Parts: sequence; structure tokens; C-alpha cells
Amino acid sequence: MKAEISAVWLKMESMIDGLIIMLPNIVLALIVFAIFFCVGGAIKRAVRRVTRNHHQARNLGLVLGRLAQGTIVLVGLFVALSIVIPTFKAGDLIQLLGISGVAIGFAFRDILQNFLAGILILLTEPFRIDDQIVFKNFEGTVENIETRATTILTYDGRRIVIPNAELFTNSVTVNTAFDKRRTEYDFSIGYGDDIDCAKQLMLEALYSVNEVLKTPAPDVLVLELAESTVKIRVRWWISPPRRIDDMRSRDKVICAIKKKLVENGIDLPYPTRQILFHDQTEETDGDRSQQREGWPAGKSKVPKPRRMGRSLRRFTQGRSQQDGNGKS
Repeated sequence: MKAEISAVWLKMESMIDGLIIMLPNIVLALIVFAIFFCVGGAIKRAVRRVTRNHHQARNLGLVLGRLAQGTIVLVGLFVALSIVIPTFKAGDLIQLLGISGVAIGFAFRDILQNFLAGILILLTEPFRIDDQIVFKNFEGTVENIETRATTILTYDGRRIVIPNAELFTNSVTVNTAFDKRRTEYDFSIGYGDDIDCAKQLMLEALYSVNEVLKTPAPDVLVLELAESTVKIRVRWWISPPRRIDDMRSRDKVICAIKKKLVENGIDLPYPTRQILFHDQTEETDGDRSQQREGWPAGKSKVPKPRRMGRSLRRFTQGRSQQDGNGKS
């Protein structure tokens, strides 16, 4: 028993002696690591300070600062371990980290994919903070771009968090990428209206709206000859190109054009459907000049339409007479 206690005591004494011998190296390693840690923090703060006044590069500066700090701290750790353990080689640790990194990469593939996509988005800047974008069914203003995800604020006050990998690998519409934006709206006029006159009136209404830019100039184009109307598209440019400016200009343009057309007798028809009973077409069947639908302008004699109730009464009376004759 005494021999065992003596062996343990000797082992503890040797460990204490080794620790005392290594104590200067440990202190030096801690000092070196602290220096590297402080340098990393200083570089991080410097990068953030440089990009603080640049709104668009603020998040990129934060990410780069963190990466620089992490790299410097990792180098300091290698140096400190080399001081404490002279036989330690950084290559062995790097090799071990490389083997472990493969397993970590498979386990956290989605996280790493979003992280790399976030770095690329911050570097290439396909869109920036405060840009208004459209991604799939989501539309809103970019609030923040982080290394994992991007958050947008929708126009109805909701926050959407989108993984960066989705944004980087799919199409994104940036509505505020340029200082001007074109918008459009379709109007319909009747076939009997003068198209050139209607187009001129629409242009006058467009130029009367302050939100509509004069350069590039607005234009009015005939779009389609529909079933019962002539469709005309008006297009105009606005600046700034944000959603609220688009809605305000659209409101004023539609009101101005509608008022202008009505004041000048231009018809704004809506789709209609006419039900013709057999007795309404017997007398005029085959004679286009005697049919009410498509009656040419300028004619004084226009066939009058019949009321549906009257036609139904005549129809039921005819059926009753046929039944009576059949019984007799």
C-alpha cells in the first residue's frame, strides 16, 4: 500500500515539476494568444468603422470583419500551441480539421450553402438594403442581408425570411435597380369611337399628371381589337420607381384619362351579352341593315328592342295555343 502511494506521489511530483517547467511557455502562449485576439478585435472594429457610413456595404463590412477576426484568432491559437507544445505541428491540426470538415460539411450542408450564398450576394450586390424586390410570391423591401438569410418587409407589414441559397439560385426581380420605371394600364373604347381622337385625349391626360415623366415620353398604343371593344394601352415612366410612387401615379393617370374621355364623349364600354329570342329576329333575319346589333351610326330608323318579360309572355301564350290545338 505504501509503495502504491509512493508511486502516485512521485508521479504527481513529476507532473508538478513539468508544469512548473512549462509555466513560462504557458504564460508566453497566453500572452501571444491575447495579442492575436486583440488584433483580431481591432481589425473587426476597423472594418466596421470604415463601412459604417456606407449604408449598402454595412452588412458586408460586418461579415468581412468577423471573418478577419476569426482567421487571426485561429492563427494565434496555432502559434500559442506551438509555444506550449514544441512538438505540435500546425499541419497535423489542419489535416485533422480537413478530415473533420468533410463530415461537418455533409451534416451542415444547407447552412454552409446559405452562408456561401450570403457572402456572394454581399460581394456581387444583385440587390441592396432598401431595394424593393419580387421573389416568387413574395414582394417587399429588403430589410437586412445576413450570411444565412435575407429578410424583406412586405407592403402589408409582414416580415419574410428567405434563405440566401434560394435567392442566389433563383430569379429575383429588383424593381428599384434603376432610377426610372415604366408602368402601364389598358383602356377599352367602343368600335364607334375615333381611335386617333381617343389616343390624343389620353396623351393630353398623361401630360397633365405631374408624376408622369416627360422624358422618356409617355405613349399610347392600340393593343387589340377585342370582341366588343378596342383595347388601348397607355405607358408612362415614373421616378423614383418605388411601389408607392407607382400606385400614386397610376391613381392619377387613370382618373385623368377617364375624366378626359367622358368629357369628350368617348365611350368606355364593358363586356355585354345579349339574349335574342326567336321572335326578335324573324322579321329582320338575314337583313343586316334592319338588325339592332351593329346598327351603323347616322341612321334615323333603329329597330327597338323588345322587353324580356313581353317576349316571355308571347312565348308562353304561343305554347298554350299549341297545346290547345293539339288537344282539340
